[in-house]
Amino acid sequence: MYTFYALLNRMKLIERWSLMRSTTKEDLMQHAAHVAIVGQALGIIRNIYFDGNVNPEKIAALALYHDTAEVVSGDLPTPIKYYSPKIKGAYSEIENVINKKLLKSLPAEMSAEYARYIQPDEETVEYKLMKVADKLSAYIKCIDERLSGNREFDTAFNRLQRQLDGLVDEYPELKFFLDNFGEGYGQPLDIL
Repeated sequence: MYTFYALLNRMKLIERWSLMRSTTKEDLMQHAAHVAIVGQALGIIRNIYFDGNVNPEKIAALALYHDTAEVVSGDLPTPIKYYSPKIKGAYSEIENVINKKLLKSLPAEMSAEYARYIQPDEETVEYKLMKVADKLSAYIKCIDERLSGNREFDTAFNRLQRQLDGLVDEYPELKFFLDNFGEGYGQPLDIL
């Protein structure tokens, strides 16, 4: 019996932002889908407007699997995950063990294929754009919460805004996205 897909199906049970009061709950599966959408957009923008040569579909696929270890570990809150280099290293080690277990829950031939997404080469442009999309997705979540009157997300919003501001020179597709699509977030449906 192989359990890979049953394990991934549990992504919908993993709540994100668990230490914060949210007006709208977000689960890991929703987050992965949003990172895939935004990441694919960043790749397309790079290729069209910045003479890029990236694979937007690979960015989307990397996004779908970027947090799969959390089906076992749960979503460790950011303040804990990055509290110290020692904790961050230990958590990375835990994620590696879980990801190996996930890959063993597939037939060997399929495991080799999925390893490209679950244990990707972190030096590729596609992986780096997916990580930018991950931050952008969290930032958009903060926008949604703040527009609902939830001040609980102010600190995370400010932290993520500083992080994204620090990335726009290296990733012009991020600036393009924010300048051209960012204002739409928080608009009522009648205006969209």
